[in-house]
Amino acid sequence: MIPKKMDQQSVRTIKSILQQLNINHSRVVIDLEKQTVEAQEEDYSVDDLLEAAGSLTPERGKELQEEINRSREEWNA
Repeated sequence: MIPKKMDQQSVRTIKSILQQLNINHSRVVIDLEKQTVEAQEEDYSVDDLLEAAGSLTPERGKELQEEINRSREEWNA
């Protein structure tokens, strides 16, 4: 996807519409075909997620990493 620069008035208008929908995230995906808006959370690395989860056994860490990889594949499908 190629990012396109927007003018300030367009940005203000879109922000206003999103605020009416109670969407205050700085990154969103708007799908005009499906008529949906998806708020995107901040990107975190696998290491960040595992560290935030606390101490894990190597086996549990591997399970979580596999689950994350599966989720990413589903999201990109």
